Amino acid sequence: MSARARLTPGDTIGILGGGQLGRMLAQSAAAMGLKAHVFCPDPNSPAFDVSAFHTVAPYEDIAALDRFAASVSVVTYEFENVPGPTATHLDAIVPVRPGARALEVSQDRLFEKRYLTEAGVSIAAFADINSQADLDKAIEVFGGTGVLKTRRFGYDGKGQLMIRKAEDAAGAFERLGSVPAVLEELIGFECEVSVIVARDLDGTCASYDIARNHHENHILKTSTVPAGVSEETARAAGDMARKIVTGLDYVGVMGVEMFLVRDEAGERLLVNEIAPRVHNSGHWTQDACLVSQFDQHVRAVAGWPIGSCDRHSDAVMENLIGFDADGWDAVLRDPSAQLHLYGKAETREGRKMGHVNRISDKTA
Repeated sequence: MSARARLTPGDTIGILGGGQLGRMLAQSAAAMGLKAHVFCPDPNSPAFDVSAFHTVAPYEDIAALDRFAASVSVVTYEFENVPGPTATHLDAIVPVRPGARALEVSQDRLFEKRYLTEAGVSIAAFADINSQADLDKAIEVFGGTGVLKTRRFGYDGKGQLMIRKAEDAAGAFERLGSVPAVLEELIGFECEVSVIVARDLDGTCASYDIARNHHENHILKTSTVPAGVSEETARAAGDMARKIVTGLDYVGVMGVEMFLVRDEAGERLLVNEIAPRVHNSGHWTQDACLVSQFDQHVRAVAGWPIGSCDRHSDAVMENLIGFDADGWDAVLRDPSAQLHLYGKAETREGRKMGHVNRISDKTA
C-alpha cells in the first residue's frame, strides 16, 4: 500500500500497544466502521477486549510483525517507546503513522530538545550530560540548580533528579545510573499545561484548547479546560504545537506539554516535552468536544480529513489511579460525570485504572 494511501470503512488499522490508549483508539475506529488489530506482548492487554483482532508477541518478533503487517492497511502506536527497528521494519511493508522520525525525536530527550530548538519554539536551557564532569560544568553555568534527566525511558517522574543547590550535584550522575542524560534549567513555573494537536495526511493542522494540568506523585491527576490563560497565550500554545508537527511532517495526534511562566515580563510558555500519540491530558475531549482526540488520530492515520477541535463544554478530567477506581458507583451518580474504565485485570497503586470527565456549561 502506498505511503499516501487512504483507508475506506471496513479496513483495518494496526495498533502497537495494548493499553488504555490503544483501547480507546480501537473504540473510535469501530465507531467509524474501521477494524483494529492490536499487537502487544502482554496477553492481558485491555485493548484486546474491544479490538477485532489481536496478536500476542514481542515487538522484536519479525515473523509475527510480518503477519501483523499483512493483515492491516496502516500501523499506528499508542506509546512512544516502540523499538525503532520495529517501526522501521513495519514501515517497509505498510505505512506507519506517525512515522519513525517522530519516534526517533521523542525517545531521546537530547534529540527532542535539539529538534524543538530547530522548530523555533521556546524551551528551557539544557546541556548534554555524559559524565559527572559534564554535570559539574553545566551546573555552574545554570547557577547551581537544574533537573537531571535520563535521555531515554523516563516517564511519570522516573529517570530524573532535582538539583536545588550545587551540593546536590555531587554524585548525581552515578545516582541516575551513569547513563546519557540532559540537564535542564530549573524553571520557576506557575503550572504545567498541554495542547493536543492533530495533523492529517494533507498537512491540515488543528489544536484543542490548552488544558491546565495538576500532578500528584508525578502522575497526572487532573486536566482542566478552560485553563485560565490569556487569549494571546492560548494562541501561542496552538501556534507552537502546529510548528512542531509540521516540522516533522507528522500525521496523527500529538500531546505537547508546556510550562506556564508568569513573571515581571508577563505570561509565557516553554515547551517541556512532546508525546507522539494521543495523550492523557486530552481525555477531556471525549465528552467536551464533538470530535475527540482518539477520533482525530484515527481519522488522520486513516488518511481522512481531521474534524473540528472546538469545545462545546467546560471540563475537568480526573485520572482514577489505583484504588480510586473502586469509587465508580459514586461517579455514576454524578449527573455531570462520564465514567471511562480501562478494564485492567489488576488494580495496583499508581496504576491508571480509568478516568472521569466532569462536564459543565462553557464559560470561556
